[in-house]
Amino acid sequence: MKIALDVMGGDHAPQNPIGGVKLALESLPQVEKIFLVGAPEVIERELKAQGISSPKLEIVPASQVVDMSDSGLDAVRKKKDSSISRAVDLVKEGKADAVVSAGHTGAAVTASLIKLRTLPHIERPAIVAIMPSLTKNWLLIDAGANPDSEPQHLVQNAIMGTAFARHVLGRAEPIVGLMSNGTEEEKGNALCKETGKLLRHTKGIHFRGNVEGHDIWEDPPDVVVCDGFTGNIILKSAEALAHSMFAMIKREILASSLPVKIGAKLARPAFKRVHSLTNADEVGGMPLLGLRGITIIAHGGASAYAMKNAIRQACESIKHQINPHIEAAATQHSILNHAHA
Repeated sequence: MKIALDVMGGDHAPQNPIGGVKLALESLPQVEKIFLVGAPEVIERELKAQGISSPKLEIVPASQVVDMSDSGLDAVRKKKDSSISRAVDLVKEGKADAVVSAGHTGAAVTASLIKLRTLPHIERPAIVAIMPSLTKNWLLIDAGANPDSEPQHLVQNAIMGTAFARHVLGRAEPIVGLMSNGTEEEKGNALCKETGKLLRHTKGIHFRGNVEGHDIWEDPPDVVVCDGFTGNIILKSAEALAHSMFAMIKREILASSLPVKIGAKLARPAFKRVHSLTNADEVGGMPLLGLRGITIIAHGGASAYAMKNAIRQACESIKHQINPHIEAAATQHSILNHAHA
């Protein structure tokens, strides 16, 4: 498996992307090659600083870096030699199997969309995030690729999410829910109401109906569909809440009596297990579904450990051949629903 890594992307570049490479070389033997895309002198300096040397590594020069102030379209059009553009080019040219970036999400999405193009019957790509709950992991789609979506795009998200749940999570008959502010059909904004009507009449989708805030953490369907604006707020709020809850627990324990501190020490293994379940670093990155290629979007503040797991996510996507499964599902959906139109 060959991975193109945007070394210059992220809040802690190049240290953390390169740190992720070090961990990946140690723990992911399925990785045959990692293309390090960015300024060669910066990459070489960081490799030396972290003591990394491997025949699996190849530096690919890129003279520009996308700033967070750049729009996604400008980042691709005006910075053609940016690290994210060059990384996506490697996938387009067939030299790499996937691209991983913790940089500007809009630039990664736009570069991937323009250069790789969407799969048949898919109009827009969508980011899928694997989320925890009390009962099982579930998928949030779209987690931030398209803030402004139309009902047919959310139906396509349901198709892609269903394929991912079936072939990656192993759910035989994935159940789909639509994110709203109430479970009743009449709840939600115009987008929710129209999407709900379409999903209720979409062949090949097991639609549960609307789901609301508490459902997704207590008893979620396998796939929760929403626009990228709503999904990104859910994702970031969940990450921040999990982080804050553990910080509050730690603060209260430190300020408590000796018996409480002893009890907390005894409960440490349980705390660690819950932290692992809710820590975004464990997932590392989120696949951008619906393209003729594999793009993994990592968190801007991703640690080296998270970057390693983003590379692992890329390998998982390659192994599961998710794109052919999505293409087959979207084609079947088009045939079934046009036949019943």
